[in-house]
Amino acid sequence: MRLAIFDLDETLIAGDSDHAWGAFLVSKGLVDDQTFRIQNDKFYQQYREGCLDVEAYLTFACAPLAQMSDATLSSLHAEFMQTIIEPLMLPKASALVADHQKAGDYVMVITATLDVITRPIVHALGIETLLAPIAEHDGARYTGRVVGIPTLGQGKVDRLALWLETQPLTLADSTFYSDSRNDIPLLSKVDHPVCVDPDPVLLAHAEALQWPVISLR
Repeated sequence: MRLAIFDLDETLIAGDSDHAWGAFLVSKGLVDDQTFRIQNDKFYQQYREGCLDVEAYLTFACAPLAQMSDATLSSLHAEFMQTIIEPLMLPKASALVADHQKAGDYVMVITATLDVITRPIVHALGIETLLAPIAEHDGARYTGRVVGIPTLGQGKVDRLALWLETQPLTLADSTFYSDSRNDIPLLSKVDHPVCVDPDPVLLAHAEALQWPVISLR
């Protein structure tokens, strides 16, 4: 069984779910309008420039979760999915995922955005396996901390390697789809790197190495 690995934000959906979630919390009045919005924009810009301080970002992203009950968070995310994420869904992306599934490939998503934000999105895409930063939950509520390896840059490679140790799968004949310069480490590890609506740095890298470039928009 071949692995078909997908990035999520700006690859399978036409936007960044992490930045959108932060903006959504601001719009609901659940976080400070000015300071949170400025920091949310700052981290998003760092990510786009390939210089994100991942530990600082995850601390920031997890902090609001610790202020909510699970029931409140579930209700908020349902609204977030309906009003923000569903309009970002891409028919071509859904079709590509379905093609891999029909071919018998093992389809999964690896993203730098928190699991609590992305798991419902990934499930809506018909994908079960997700590797993402894990927001710690103590059994009653989220703690505001992250556990495990952050899945950004080389972290995606390392986290995938650990996951593969527990699976009857390898990277042989594997494919990875991504839009981001941050994913060059994992794109360089798979047999079939595919750049999806890539940012300028990834596009230049793809052209230099003759990697396929596609659009799902």
